[in-house]
Amino acid sequence: MDFIFMLTRDDRTVTDCLDVLDSVRDLGIGHIGFKDVGVPPATLARLHRRIKDMGATSYLEVVSTTREQALASVTSAMDLGVDRLMGGTWIEETLALLAGTDIEYLPFVGEPLGHPTRLAGDPARIAEDCRRAEAAGCAGVDLLAHRATDADPLSLVRAARAATTGRLVVAGSITTAAQIRALADAGADAFTIGSAAFSGSLRPDAGTLAAQLAAAVETTAAVPG
Repeated sequence: MDFIFMLTRDDRTVTDCLDVLDSVRDLGIGHIGFKDVGVPPATLARLHRRIKDMGATSYLEVVSTTREQALASVTSAMDLGVDRLMGGTWIEETLALLAGTDIEYLPFVGEPLGHPTRLAGDPARIAEDCRRAEAAGCAGVDLLAHRATDADPLSLVRAARAATTGRLVVAGSITTAAQIRALADAGADAFTIGSAAFSGSLRPDAGTLAAQLAAAVETTAAVPG
């Protein structure tokens, strides 16, 4: 299973993202992402170049709640040249824009609500959305399992795993090693952590961001997959 470090807090890229990235580059994190809100486009461009210079896979996650804004985020992802685009629910339109690029798309499944985003939808809805995304040609799905309003998070992960052969990324509100291990057992391919690292939730007895991220790295290395 892969750990994706999101340079975000409360669904916005942190304003000192460049300094943060420099401070944790020695941890060897191989998957790093951000949102296209919180900092100017020029900063995002510099951030993305540094991520790629580190040899990491890059991610942009769409959190816009309108079609127009979400598709503008797709254009931003294309301009930056990220490896993977996550989020959004306008699958057909997004794939049409990405045609001819190497960007892999993993849309939200279920019904994302508000900002910071919550997730509506029961396991049957999640499974249906996963099958639709795979049939459309998506590389996988982005599941906000721990922000669910209608179901147990792990039941959503298991439903998604049973419904898709694509990449299953669980994003949002993951704060403990126990959650990471449970996600691995339920079949997740990857998970994201952003706010929990910045708030110190992962390792409450340690003070630095590097120590928080090291906890996620160590837990991930210890689980199969």
